[in-house]
Amino acid sequence: MKLGLNIPNFGPTATPQEMRGWTRVARDGGFALAMMSDHVASTPDVEELYPAPFYDPFTTLAWLAGEADGLEVGTSVTILPYRHPLLIARMAETVDRLTGGRFVLGVGSGWAPDEFAALGVPFRERGRISDEHLEVITGAWPGRIWVGGTAPGALRRCARFGAAWHPNNADVRWMRDTGLPALPGKAFCPRTRVRLADHDLPPARRFGEGSLAQITADVRELAGLGAEYVVLDTNPDHPKDRRESERDWRAVTAVAASVLSSG
Repeated sequence: MKLGLNIPNFGPTATPQEMRGWTRVARDGGFALAMMSDHVASTPDVEELYPAPFYDPFTTLAWLAGEADGLEVGTSVTILPYRHPLLIARMAETVDRLTGGRFVLGVGSGWAPDEFAALGVPFRERGRISDEHLEVITGAWPGRIWVGGTAPGALRRCARFGAAWHPNNADVRWMRDTGLPALPGKAFCPRTRVRLADHDLPPARRFGEGSLAQITADVRELAGLGAEYVVLDTNPDHPKDRRESERDWRAVTAVAASVLSSG
């Protein structure tokens, strides 16, 4: 199993210097992959959870490629209906070439109705559009595509187009009993929250939150389900709960060291 790190590319603290810092943490902390999220329009529904500025992931990952120095990079996730599929394929191919074939195109169908409206894309047709776009993208660029999401349509999309399934903070029992059995032969590359505490939390804690031992056990549980990559994500449910970057850096570095040393 390899570890990935989701780098915050949005919000007032997401300066170029901070993103370089996150990339160095990934590069030096035992991570194999650095990923970034995607939004295009800062509409109210997006701004509430992902405040401006929001850096375009393709441009930013290409800019950070030199700093990444051997890391794989990717999107978690590109929202398929927001761009022409040939544009997505061209951007993916460009970053893949700039990074020596180390790019992962994580994709999803989106969730923000206001953002769809701002872009003139019908929200209720996002599943159909995503399927149509993936058909074009996979024909134009033969790279790695990870399909996110847990809805039935997302699982079907992954089965048809994806090299890997990339769920975000999904229930572990559901992934084991429902998601993974629906996707035989697909790689399993989940993304999970990391919220490190200085003591054990009660059994009712959320997955990925707790002491170092508890979070290590959570990541190892994903490995036991066959995860080829586990992407760690310190993004909280709401921006007001975001911690200082240095604290998150120490947390993910400690988790990575603990997980990798435990086999």
